[in-house]
Amino acid sequence: MAFPFLIAASALDSARETAETFGWNVWLFLSQVISFVIVALLLRRFAYKPVLAVLEERRQRIAEGLLNAEKIKQQLAEAEQRHADILAKANAQAQKMIDEARSSAAHVAERKQQEAVAAAEQIIAKAHEASRIEREKTMAELKRELGRLVVETTSKVTGKVLTPDDQRRLQDEAAREVAA
Repeated sequence: MAFPFLIAASALDSARETAETFGWNVWLFLSQVISFVIVALLLRRFAYKPVLAVLEERRQRIAEGLLNAEKIKQQLAEAEQRHADILAKANAQAQKMIDEARSSAAHVAERKQQEAVAAAEQIIAKAHEASRIEREKTMAELKRELGRLVVETTSKVTGKVLTPDDQRRLQDEAAREVAA
């Protein structure tokens, strides 16, 4: 067991020689360690904890922002759904109005067509009446002309002058024959 002790002593001598070669001083090393520990404690208390607090606050704000983003996303989806519903209702109302307008237009067109048919029938009736009146006028004129021609022809054929009573009688007879 003396062997490990010899190795440890030899390593210790070697460490001392290396420390002396590089100018290592135990007291200076200990003072630097103590200074480092003091600076680390001060930094921990006055810098590290506040930075951690700021980071925690920022993390919480980010989490709130994500929650708010989710809420906004949900509200947007609801708003889009309401928009789609309103648009569907508006389209339905527009289609209903179009259908009503078509129906009304068909009704108006039918009524106008009936009015046009009635007006055409009135025009045809007036035309028939005018034609009848014109025919009667023409017939009356024809009767008069025929009566005049009969009287004139009779007076030339017989060679005598006819009295107004004879002329009226001949004209009436000619008118009866034309009417029959």
